[in-house]
Amino acid sequence: MQITGSTVLVTGANRGLGAHLARHLVERGAKTVYAGARNPNTVTDPHLVPVALDVTDAAAVAETAADLPDVDIVINNAGRAGAGSLLTGDLDAARAEFETNLFGPVTVARAFAPVLARNGGGAVVNVLSVLSWLALPPSGAYSASKAAAWSFTNSLRAELPDTQVLAVHVGYMDTDMTARLEVPKISAAGVATQILDALEAGATELLADDVSRQVKAGLSTPLAARA
Repeated sequence: MQITGSTVLVTGANRGLGAHLARHLVERGAKTVYAGARNPNTVTDPHLVPVALDVTDAAAVAETAADLPDVDIVINNAGRAGAGSLLTGDLDAARAEFETNLFGPVTVARAFAPVLARNGGGAVVNVLSVLSWLALPPSGAYSASKAAAWSFTNSLRAELPDTQVLAVHVGYMDTDMTARLEVPKISAAGVATQILDALEAGATELLADDVSRQVKAGLSTPLAARA
């Protein structure tokens, strides 16, 4: 997918990886970058077009798709974490995580698939996680929501054969979401660069760090060896 001259919608574009993606898209020659955020006033880059967008509100997403008929790349970046264990954590918080991490991309894809089709197919990028494949009990809700989003991404690829569908997997990334974690992290700017490189290369999957590559490679090993 060629970025130069493209029209892109990035969800969760007001901070973290989303903000880096939006900025890099402009630098690479995208014609228009719609920066989706629940509060569009938090999008301050003058090169971006702020868009009020709550991915958990299906009616609002459908209205946004109707208002943006020129989009040919959709980047599902908005995410939520913190609900904790599915066994012992707050179920309402877990449901909220699923609404953002799974049903958010589903809702956006359902609304924009006809737009992309009219514009020649385009591309969808779903930002997932190494936790799509790796279950950590303290992040059980997040892991499960990302695993479901990975499965949806695979289904989407089959249902939209004329659209490039890129799944992005990454471990710990230096954003607000991981600010309290004392672990090695990859830079969000670096991940944004990798995503756009993969998009332009026509890729369908990006493993953005060593952790993701190692975990993916180990999926065929017995469960006991992965514990």
